[in-house]
Formats: sequence, structure tokens, C-alpha cells
Amino acid sequence: MRNVVWLISGYAAVSLLTLVAMIVFRHDATMVTEAVWVRGTIVAAGSLLTLFFAVRAARGDRRMVLRLRIVTAIMLVAIVVIITLPGMFPFWFKLEQGVCGLLLLPVVVQINRRPAVRP
Repeated sequence: MRNVVWLISGYAAVSLLTLVAMIVFRHDATMVTEAVWVRGTIVAAGSLLTLFFAVRAARGDRRMVLRLRIVTAIMLVAIVVIITLPGMFPFWFKLEQGVCGLLLLPVVVQINRRPAVRP
């Protein structure tokens, strides 16, 4: 589970750095669109919540393992959709989402190998 916490920490760091980049380049409407603001803010907040779930799961909270399974799977699917949508997001943001997806994919695989946890 330690590996999961590290991967999700990386995901949170990338998401927060993206939020900083959005703030820095906020005056460039082609680089930071309204869709980027919405998705980037949701991803940054969600990454912190996911990190909270991971830390609690690593400490043995069985309910957090279940929540982590659900949230990471949903986020991974959402990332795939974001990357494949033509024209809605700038290339740099799709690249960032790809990095986030590469960090979440091993998490999803690892935490879903274990038997289902009942609260």
C-alpha cells in the first residue's frame, strides 16, 4: 500500500502544479480555457481527497480502500475521456492528464487485485 500512497502523492503534486500553471497563465485564453479551469480545479481537489483516502487505507481503514477503488477507477476513465475529446482541451493539459493517468493506472491495478473489502 506504500507504493499506492507514493503514486497518488505524485498525482496530487502534478495536479497542484497544474493549478499553479493555470494561475500563472490565466491571461492566455488559448492556454487556459474555461474547461481547463473547471477540470483542473476539480482534479486538484480530487487528488487531495484521493491522497487522504490512500493514507487512511494504508493505515488499515477498510472503507477507505473501497472508496479509493471507486475514485481512482472513475478518475482514470475521466482522464481517458479528456485525452480523447477533440478540441475541448489544449495539448498541454491533455499531456498533463496523461501523466496523471500513468500515475493512477498502477494504483487501479494494484488495489483491485486484492479481494473485495466489506466495511
